[in-house]
Amino acid sequence: MRGPVAPPQVPLSASRAESFRDLVQDSVERLERRWPQLAEVEFLVLDVPGPADESVPLGSSLAAGKGRPAQIVVYRRPVEIRTKNRDERALLVHEVVVEQVADLLGLSPESVDPRYGQD
Repeated sequence: MRGPVAPPQVPLSASRAESFRDLVQDSVERLERRWPQLAEVEFLVLDVPGPADESVPLGSSLAAGKGRPAQIVVYRRPVEIRTKNRDERALLVHEVVVEQVADLLGLSPESVDPRYGQD
């Protein structure tokens, strides 16, 4: 007898890029509870940063400008290369998001998330 393998709302498989975006979104949602002003920030995931000098950034932040919201970018490939599994990736993604939010708000990462660096 044939039937659905998974409910329609559940994808049979998510791409690595989709899974990574989910990790970023989870991290943002955790922080928005404490920092509601983050609802005004645009969070982006890009595969790689533009040409860099000596180091490859894991993320970047850009203050709001004329007609555009503040932006925080997390770079997927550099984060994936530095992690071995999904749990490590989730921790590093959250650290990158916390660091970029801290930079954007002019605070220390520990002020943004008191558990920063303790995981």
